[in-house]
Amino acid sequence: MKDKSIENAVTFYDLKWDTDFFGVNCAKAILHKPLMLVDWKELRERFKVYQFISIENRNSEPINAQMIGKESSAFLADVNIQFKKQLVGPYHRTENIQIHQALKRNERIIEMTVFQFSKFTEDPELVNRGGNQVYRQWLINSFEKTDKYYALYENANGEIDGFLLHSYSDNSCIVELIAVSQNTANGGIGTRLFRAVEYAAHLRGCNEIRVGTQVRNIGAINFYQKVGCKQVECHQIYHIWNL
Repeated sequence: MKDKSIENAVTFYDLKWDTDFFGVNCAKAILHKPLMLVDWKELRERFKVYQFISIENRNSEPINAQMIGKESSAFLADVNIQFKKQLVGPYHRTENIQIHQALKRNERIIEMTVFQFSKFTEDPELVNRGGNQVYRQWLINSFEKTDKYYALYENANGEIDGFLLHSYSDNSCIVELIAVSQNTANGGIGTRLFRAVEYAAHLRGCNEIRVGTQVRNIGAINFYQKVGCKQVECHQIYHIWNL
């Protein structure tokens, strides 16, 4: 992209992991500002060499939403809600929870990975290509990685009944995945896991926790609000297929 205006308005890159997993050439475009028609036409030319493109319309910009609808075959696949919580303390250690860096593969954790809502299962074509297995693979790929951390809740029998996968970026703690055993749902384990990560992040000098979820995942939205997170962003996610 030679036009500086579109360079400032769009971040465009290949999705290598998605390409390998789904078996099609994938890319992503993040729209940071309202695009002009000439910008959109240039971006659309870039799309032609890919079979799948994910478009993130930051802050659900109306002008971009109209442009996408009029000038492409893209469809709205997801609305991503971003939350943030400022870490001001004081925070205290949470019992029955240990945090592990570079955790070895754990089948119990993989078995708990049942997420009702996923941007990878809202699109039928992604479902046909194994979209319902993405979060499982996400966990598998996170084991034994030094930049990945697991908060684990163990019951009285020493069994894992909940986990919270997180990582760090600059002064932020990023919540990636959280799950609780179906047998112990609504028992407060999720809140304890979040509090434990708050404590750990505060000790590291982080000043905020960030997490995202889908607009249809009301349970997750209510949970993050309950633990003190505030909604800060709302992004539309569109998909284009060139098959």
